[in-house]
Amino acid sequence: MGKKGDLSNFERGMVVGARWAGLSISQSAQLLGFSHTTISRVYKEWCEKGKTSSMRQSCGRKCLVDARGQRRMGRLIQADRRATLTEITTRYNRGMQQSICEATTHTTLRRMGYNSRRPHRVPLISTTNRKKRLQFARAHQNWTVEDCKNVAWSDESRFLLRYSNGRVRIWHKQNENMDPSYLVATVQAGGGGVMVWGMFSWHTLGPLVPIGHRLNATGYLSIVSDHVHPFMTTMYLSSDGNFQQDNAPCHKARIISNWFLEHDNEFTVLKWPPQSPDLNPIEHLWDVVEREFRALDVYPTNLHQLQDAVLSIWANISKECFQHRVESMPRRIKAVLKAKGGQTPY
Repeated sequence: MGKKGDLSNFERGMVVGARWAGLSISQSAQLLGFSHTTISRVYKEWCEKGKTSSMRQSCGRKCLVDARGQRRMGRLIQADRRATLTEITTRYNRGMQQSICEATTHTTLRRMGYNSRRPHRVPLISTTNRKKRLQFARAHQNWTVEDCKNVAWSDESRFLLRYSNGRVRIWHKQNENMDPSYLVATVQAGGGGVMVWGMFSWHTLGPLVPIGHRLNATGYLSIVSDHVHPFMTTMYLSSDGNFQQDNAPCHKARIISNWFLEHDNEFTVLKWPPQSPDLNPIEHLWDVVEREFRALDVYPTNLHQLQDAVLSIWANISKECFQHRVESMPRRIKAVLKAKGGQTPY
């Protein structure tokens, strides 16, 4: 079945050209992919009325917001990104001869490429820490992927047994808002969770260590001596490895700093800028674990099962997955430079 309906000006020209060249209606339809009826109608309109253009573009209601109006609406968006549809419409109508409704505003914004989305949640970076982030990025702007392979990345993360997703929406009628089938039960502190510490490098995944309580300097010293030290000395035999840790209080304790000084001939502790989770590729591995955990067919019902599930998912992260995260480091550093130490998309 060939194409039916009104054709564009170019398609009409093709039809007329084919018939003018002596092709029959059947031959023209087979060549151009249009129906016999369309070929006949277009050629007849050309012969009788000299019609060579389509009236399709002139159909429909005229748009109430022209190019100038779109520029005005764009300025309103730039001035206040958090403005509601009602506020944008009200501000747009001020001083305009012809008012528009919220539906027109919404349609215009969609046509302009705007969509209403929840903003990304990012750390609040102080002026001082922006400078430190920028200094780090400038000092490492020439880092290559090979340089990043000499870094072992580490961090802590917490996984909850249950969590409430505030973005869930449920359809219900006016008097059904308290019906049990429309309620989402919540429990204090997410029903409990497990805290883990992990590390990895481009070469391999490192250990994932469950933390039974809040991590303090003494507990972190055990992790450093029992897990960080053997990992670094095994992976970097030439003592050219760099160990990354953030600026958590237990990481900066005196006993930890003294321990690293005693082993500074075996590996180097990377001087890490504060408030920089976007620079740490392990953050994306936590996201991988979280997604896999929420997608389990058999969901954990207690903290022991939760811990086993998290450990299992971590151990099965593919090599391509964590290597790709490390290979993104040069791009992350460039993003910090571009943002002048501010937030980045990572």
